[in-house]
Amino acid sequence: MPLSPSVLKALIATPAISPMAKSTPKLTKTALGWAAHDSSGKLTPFIFKRRENGVDDVTIKILYCGMCRTDVHFAKNDWGNTAYPIVPGYEITGIVIKVGSNVSNFKIGGRVGVGYVAASCLDCELCKSFQENYCDHMRPVYNSIHWDGSPTYGGYSTMLVADHRYVVHIPESLPMDRAAPLMGAGLTVYTAMKHSNLFESQGKHMAVIGLGGVGHMAIKFGKAFGHHVTVISTSPSKEKDAKEKLGADGFILSTDLKQMQRNRRSLDFVIDTVSAKHSLGPYLELLKVNGIISIVGEPAQPIEVPATPLIYGKKVIRGSIIGSVKEIQEMIYFCGEHNILCDIEVVSTDKINEAFDRLAKNDVKFRFVLNVAGHQSSKL
Repeated sequence: MPLSPSVLKALIATPAISPMAKSTPKLTKTALGWAAHDSSGKLTPFIFKRRENGVDDVTIKILYCGMCRTDVHFAKNDWGNTAYPIVPGYEITGIVIKVGSNVSNFKIGGRVGVGYVAASCLDCELCKSFQENYCDHMRPVYNSIHWDGSPTYGGYSTMLVADHRYVVHIPESLPMDRAAPLMGAGLTVYTAMKHSNLFESQGKHMAVIGLGGVGHMAIKFGKAFGHHVTVISTSPSKEKDAKEKLGADGFILSTDLKQMQRNRRSLDFVIDTVSAKHSLGPYLELLKVNGIISIVGEPAQPIEVPATPLIYGKKVIRGSIIGSVKEIQEMIYFCGEHNILCDIEVVSTDKINEAFDRLAKNDVKFRFVLNVAGHQSSKL
């Protein structure tokens, strides 16, 4: 998940002085992207320059990029902090075509992925403890200012020059198109579950609020780690997908008060993926004593948190945002071993605006992936 609009606005306004900023690379590499130029959000072809491959960089030919509702919000300036032109996309997979002289862990031809973080200070306590996604000087892969002073442009483009410290390997067992959303949607739920201790023991009763691109990955990880998984939704039509398509064990219609009451104090953990305004009260009632609810959605307005169900059950509310590069690599290898992949619909670049319109209407099961390089096969 992205940084909040207020934090991003500050980053754009005041670029940080970073230990990485030793010199200003030349912007010499021509790339083709798909950019929004105003709040209409319409994406059109856009030619721009990326920096020369530096000693710590790898140049990546982008094959696929996941498409997220976050991309739509930024393109339309819904959060009031978009710097146009904007090239969205932070769920990137591709092939290495050049490596810097300091890079030993990547080779030309390597299958790689890049997530939301393009840069961080590398020197603070958070960076040194593999929590660079929380660094005050973290720079997102798009709609920000890189350490060299240039704007960052995302994965809706043909190539990317990336610092190798923010790049991960994609194992051969994962098709590149279905692996792309793991960089964002997959990572978001993986780290939320990891830091709520759901990987330490099996047999927990967990629930997922919302069945979208993020929510469907929570089901897959929950089942892979041996838990009983319930989906909570306002849409009764989603029960069939939840159980039959994704393997959920249960379904709760949150608008049905009898169902909610019947499941009171039945859950050890709830992951909340909803980005619209809502109250946590009904979901706190579903938690057992000492239960945890992890918020990974980011509503624009404050979430309502009633005190009574919270304090009468020693319940915990915590937040989580994306993850570190170390955690991305850890997750990717786990997905490769257990065949965990996103359910996707591949979008050609000429249909990019149609996909954006459908994203705005939640008309996707469960993640769009932009076919940047025009490949026909998902077996790459």
